[in-house]
Amino acid sequence: MSEAAFGSFLIVFFVLLATAHAFAHLFEKLHQPRVVGEIFAGVLVGPSLLGYFFPRASAAIFQQLSPATGTNTSNGDLLGFIYWLGLLLLMFASGAETQHLFSKHDQRQIGWLAAVGTGLPFVLVILASPLLPLNSLMGQANQPTALLLVIGIAVSVTSIPVISRIFFDLKILHTRFARLVLGVAVIEDTVLWAVLAVATALAASAVLPQREIIKHIASTTLFFAIGLTAAPALFRRLSSARWNFLARSSPLGYIILVLFTFCTLAGRFEVSLVFAAFLAGFAVPSDGSFTQSLDTLKRFSFATFVPVYFAVVGFKLDLAKSFSFSMLALFLVGACAVKLACVSTGARLAGFRGLDITNLAVATNARGGPGIVLASVAFDAGIVNAAGYTTLVLVAILTSQAAGAWLEYVLRKGWPLLSGADFQQNPQEAREPQATTD
Repeated sequence: MSEAAFGSFLIVFFVLLATAHAFAHLFEKLHQPRVVGEIFAGVLVGPSLLGYFFPRASAAIFQQLSPATGTNTSNGDLLGFIYWLGLLLLMFASGAETQHLFSKHDQRQIGWLAAVGTGLPFVLVILASPLLPLNSLMGQANQPTALLLVIGIAVSVTSIPVISRIFFDLKILHTRFARLVLGVAVIEDTVLWAVLAVATALAASAVLPQREIIKHIASTTLFFAIGLTAAPALFRRLSSARWNFLARSSPLGYIILVLFTFCTLAGRFEVSLVFAAFLAGFAVPSDGSFTQSLDTLKRFSFATFVPVYFAVVGFKLDLAKSFSFSMLALFLVGACAVKLACVSTGARLAGFRGLDITNLAVATNARGGPGIVLASVAFDAGIVNAAGYTTLVLVAILTSQAAGAWLEYVLRKGWPLLSGADFQQNPQEAREPQATTD
């Protein structure tokens, strides 16, 4: 890549980063999630607004960048790299923050929330298939079964990246409330990514390659089990080994190497890189000299790559060409009603009452990153059409915005996220920085 081409890319990066921070600050002043402001920044400078009303200005800035995918040319390839790096660093930070928060005490509650809050919505979508307007969402693959599976995932999924970012911004990522929600989200994503593999296989072939699907599910499950059990203990021993000169001379370099090791192994065994980055954060040492290194990495990530990641998500939307208000309204209301009702039922069966149920239901209703990735994968596979893609992305954004706004309101009012003898949280203390801020 020439120096001139790289300079052109830096202009693109600067515009996305500057607008992301500006609108994140504005949305924070309006008591809205910063992450939604970052996504809106991408919509503003993307084909939906700037490209539609001021096409010449848009072309001058993004002339080598494809509005449809953001990955077709040299600038697009670099921006795609920044996009993925931001996503992986976000997941890595989430895993590092939550590595000490999973405990046997939460197994029963997480089990109820995951089984009823995730499993039941998926089953309800399958049962209601004769009533769903599948033709309005159908992609060129013309696979009703694959489309039904995608809709089931879209209704059931909870976002790890976005809800983690919301927790981070609100300074509650260290709380038991965050532990419960992220615990449910990790279980959901493990199961639902496997279902998505089935859906894409159906779209690609009339005959389902069962052996490949079983292999994918098995490798994902095994990766998950090792990442939560053996890997943390292994990397603790490696970090303290005498021969490990990198851990002693450059703790920051060492933890970045841990991240890349997990992602490399995940790519080799066809496991989601997003999931691998979360497990890497869960396994990396977080004591001694590594504490400051983790803090440095988080500060830099949340100041640069993570905001650009969310801005690119908004940039990829083209609302002028593929938007149906009636489709969005129907899917948004239906998906939220089913998810909120099912999570509330699961929370009640888990022993929660009152405001606890509302907080858990609203937080797990945030579809965010997985909802957006689901839309992209389904669209690329021909499972959903352009209008369906836009609908799924907007539902993911709007549900995340609602979750962040509600949790910020609860904390601002001084109400507890969870009540009970095993969780007493001072709202002011919860909002104090535990690791880093933007």
